[in-house]
Amino acid sequence: MCSVEANPASDEYFEAQAHLYKHILSYINTTILKCAVQLRIPDIIHNHGQPITFPQFASTLELHPTKSASLERLARLLVHNGFLAAETKVNEEDEEMEAYTLTPCSKLLVKGMEPNLASMVLWFADTGCMAAFDLLGSWFKGEVNIIATEGSVWDVLDHDPQKLKSFNKAMASDSQMINVGLRDSKSIFQGLKSIVDVGDSPSTTCRIIAKAYPNLKCIVFDHPHVVAYCSASKNLSYVGGNMFESIPSADAVLMKWILHNWDDEDSLKVLKKCKEAIAKKGKEGKVIIIDAVIKEKENDNDMTEVKLLFDVLMMSLLNGKERTEKEWKKLLEAAGFKHYKITPCFGFRSIIEAYP
Repeated sequence: MCSVEANPASDEYFEAQAHLYKHILSYINTTILKCAVQLRIPDIIHNHGQPITFPQFASTLELHPTKSASLERLARLLVHNGFLAAETKVNEEDEEMEAYTLTPCSKLLVKGMEPNLASMVLWFADTGCMAAFDLLGSWFKGEVNIIATEGSVWDVLDHDPQKLKSFNKAMASDSQMINVGLRDSKSIFQGLKSIVDVGDSPSTTCRIIAKAYPNLKCIVFDHPHVVAYCSASKNLSYVGGNMFESIPSADAVLMKWILHNWDDEDSLKVLKKCKEAIAKKGKEGKVIIIDAVIKEKENDNDMTEVKLLFDVLMMSLLNGKERTEKEWKKLLEAAGFKHYKITPCFGFRSIIEAYP
């Protein structure tokens, strides 16, 4: 009989091993989420209207008989990761059975509900989005240019209508989350008569703002071929152009998830054009930026990790970056803005109001 004595050093190694394997295998979590969306698991549980037992769940999915046990293992991982909740339910034969319900995370994946991030799951789970990271080690050594090798994200979207459609759906779903934050951020639009939304290609955010503030003149500014077939409404119009050259004049300029796509040099150019666009409004004009602000010491682990993951994503695919408050301050001051205000209200992102 083998006797094993407690060894703190060994325990440390085994804990480290588990931590390593967790991250080595973490890509599986992405594919599991994609699978859950494709199988409509959140929809089925939501439509059931009460905790659903596994037999009910499996029969609704109409699985092949040999796959039921595999589905139960899939559900176990979804429960562990917080995408499903499990509770004990007694059936008509007085047998205890596990029943599943949705969690706040999986409620974001229910079709027809708002906000809904199912399209974002499908976009990021696309193998094309992940392929560039295979080259990251070579990129750091200067042996390869990821963007040049894979083609920039914008090049890919311009030449692949299906990917463009998927991307636009993902961005539109993200704008639904912005809508949740805007309900509590009405003060940022007070006193404004006009606003230009830069780069809002699906125009979802600006449509939300235009509907909420019917007396506010809203302009979506994007590439000419993007806005060419967009339908205007009473207080929503579309203008084509290049943000590096000029931006339509307005009381305020809005940029949602735009500046993190660009390095400091290009972001500075855009911010200077934004400042020119609000010049007629004087000190009352402002630029409204919705983007992440990295605060490692203040945010919890999950919130910080999301920001840091996006930072590496932007670095790898677009030569962009997520920024700390110190970096935002330096960038805004270089563009000629006198002061700014940061309000965290969009989860891992904040509203940054910059004033000339």
